[in-house]
Amino acid sequence: MGTSSRRLVVVGSGIAGLYAALLAADAGTEVVLLTKGALAESNTWYAQGGISAVLDAPAPGDTVAAHIADTLKAGAGHCNEEAVRLLCTEARRDIAGLGRFGVRFDLDDDGGPALGLEAAHSAPRILHAGGDATGAGVADALIRAVLARQANGTIQLFPHAHAAALVQTGGRVTGVTFRHDGGTVTAAGDAVLLATGGAGRLFAQTPNPAVATADGLALGRRAGAAVADLEFFQFHPTCLVHPAAGSGSGAEPEPLLISEAVRGEGATLIDTRGVRFMPGYHPDGELAPRDVVSRSIALHLAKLGDPNGHVYLDARVVEACHGKGYLARRFPTLTVRTREAGIDWTRELVPVAPAAHYWMGGLTTDLHARTTVPGLYAAGEVACTGVHGANRLASNSLLEGLVFGQRAVESFLRGETWVSPDAVPPLASGIPSVDDGEYSLGAWPERQHAPAPGAVGSVHE
Repeated sequence: MGTSSRRLVVVGSGIAGLYAALLAADAGTEVVLLTKGALAESNTWYAQGGISAVLDAPAPGDTVAAHIADTLKAGAGHCNEEAVRLLCTEARRDIAGLGRFGVRFDLDDDGGPALGLEAAHSAPRILHAGGDATGAGVADALIRAVLARQANGTIQLFPHAHAAALVQTGGRVTGVTFRHDGGTVTAAGDAVLLATGGAGRLFAQTPNPAVATADGLALGRRAGAAVADLEFFQFHPTCLVHPAAGSGSGAEPEPLLISEAVRGEGATLIDTRGVRFMPGYHPDGELAPRDVVSRSIALHLAKLGDPNGHVYLDARVVEACHGKGYLARRFPTLTVRTREAGIDWTRELVPVAPAAHYWMGGLTTDLHARTTVPGLYAAGEVACTGVHGANRLASNSLLEGLVFGQRAVESFLRGETWVSPDAVPPLASGIPSVDDGEYSLGAWPERQHAPAPGAVGSVHE
């Protein structure tokens, strides 16, 4: 591709931000990549289940049309159908695009992609990596690719950078002001892509990492960007209730999400009486859409007179069906994490309850990831593309980050103009200016150091 002197500032290091930064850099664009914590601190890193996609060689009977239909059904009539069509149609292209950056998915015994089944999908179409460590596998490969491009000077990286405000010139976003190393830095660019993730940490119980605090939505809204569907927040139905939680014995343990793929393999939900209850709420039982399962658990607990209680996930049936050692092979991370919580899930029930997981709403974008403010793109959970409607279909989140991260870069490279002037008045930021150590990235500065590839796996830096 030809060389470009234009610059794209990307905020966020989940799948949308990393993938977009790599695509833009490889197209000859100068890229500044900011992330609030370490590179691996993102919801992407913690994603277990996988990425949904209908490939060139799909599961028997599966089609792109079926993926579209499943997504629309899960969205409860609130999806943007054109956006859903794009998401499902372009999935195979961007799955292939991940391969060029070193992402590898698990294979079945025949050497083809190992496809899993998850709730509300009509066929197995979930790609996974490392069994139940898909997000970490994908993020690790993309992070290594980013670090390689940092080394050759095509991506400038700022970890532990706290974005404070978007810079606007003549009504167009032209950069980001952020806190870094005790000072305030302004990264100038021809456009900004917000890929800052969601807001699970606004809730008391969530498996989201500490960085998920709605920063990107606040940045965009203060700059005048329209928002949509903020009332739709998805609760994942099966988050581990630690035996020690609430005991007052010290720091509360981090919530652990038990992947939907476990139920896809046949695990069931039972109440404290040992009764399997989901078939009484929905014909698809444990594989009903997430909002249905979460709501059913809450209703069932209320009926039992224990609204703040929990139910149990029975994964023993999976081990019994597939043979000893299957859970450890298929879900190695969860096997270790449940054991650390004192539970042998091959023999014991796992206490679970719903927890805040994913925000369907966000900054309103069009099909090219453009917000209503010129120069500002948004992709991933911070955006509201309309593909999820009122309830996200399992494993469509990583896919959305890929597809619309790609579309944002394509739009940027084409130099597309903004055709939707529906911005709302900017809010007063309320952020004090910091004069000490202030400098600008108006010129292409010396690149910053980042963790060595061997240190990328740490998410607690």
